[in-house]
Amino acid sequence: MSDLNRLKEVAPILRAYQVEPYFVEDFGRIQKIYSNKGVFALKKIFPSNGTDFIRHVQFLYQKGYNRIVPIYPAADGRYAVLHQNYLYYLMPWMPNEERENQSERNKQLVRELARLHILSAREININTEERKEHYENTMLEWDKEKEFIEGFMERSEKKWYMSPFELLFCLYYHEISQALLFSKRKLEDWYEKTKDQEKARSVLVHGKVSAEHFLLDERGYGYFINFERSKSGSPFHDLLPFLSRSLKSLPKQAEDYVDLVYTYFKYFPFKEDEMQLFLAYLAHPGKIIRTAENYFKKQAGKNERKFVQQLQRHYWQLKNTEYVVMRIEEIEQRKKEAEEKAPD
Repeated sequence: MSDLNRLKEVAPILRAYQVEPYFVEDFGRIQKIYSNKGVFALKKIFPSNGTDFIRHVQFLYQKGYNRIVPIYPAADGRYAVLHQNYLYYLMPWMPNEERENQSERNKQLVRELARLHILSAREININTEERKEHYENTMLEWDKEKEFIEGFMERSEKKWYMSPFELLFCLYYHEISQALLFSKRKLEDWYEKTKDQEKARSVLVHGKVSAEHFLLDERGYGYFINFERSKSGSPFHDLLPFLSRSLKSLPKQAEDYVDLVYTYFKYFPFKEDEMQLFLAYLAHPGKIIRTAENYFKKQAGKNERKFVQQLQRHYWQLKNTEYVVMRIEEIEQRKKEAEEKAPD
């Protein structure tokens, strides 16, 4: 799209903000606007996303949490403008300075995430029947996964010649099985601990925590953007996907990520039941099982090389995650032993 066409596209939207654009740069769904009132970021979203997230952002500001890139109101008070089947909202342009290494930036991110959760935390009522249903449905799903991986391995081992994928899966089977067993045990511990509780802790969940959605200003302060998936929920709904994406890499000793988790816990420690559920979901080998299920279902025209690569990548993630889970287990056990030995 030409510069002139970009200007023509955004001009009617910016008119609602009494902003006159001079030049526009495209960054996917965000456009950088140079204007008579400064430099802005204009974000385009689907109307189906709604504008509930703006209410969440305002709620956080009211709670005293200001590490969010603000959303500007239009002249008539609207926080989003509907134009040609899309919603648009306006923010200041954040420079996103690259001053620190990724490890320090991630620590700053989880500190701010913990603060966000602290300020928005509240106790909510929980229906014990709904909790029981969630537990039973999850256990049923994980039992089916256990049955599948056992059956897939047995079928593979009965063949005279296994495919490369089947051979690799059989080599990984024990570790996949152990991860699934650990997840089930932690889920059982969580349910036994909480089945009679009628309260649970809820926070405002960002919904899409990542380094791309945490920007640094010229002073080095970090600010969250993209609250479009924000909602009330358990704090691990933010921590789990962030860790999962971070651990999706070549095999490594993931001590940095153990430090990252405990940087978060320093500011927002999990209760015992929250920790059990967090570890149950963190350890769960869902991605590697999905890959095997997809391989099994696709009877014709399999791309063997592609499936083997997927299996290998998910196995590396499983091993990185296993290290983090086992280290958390070790640290928590030591803390428990120290508490038991401490004089009353």
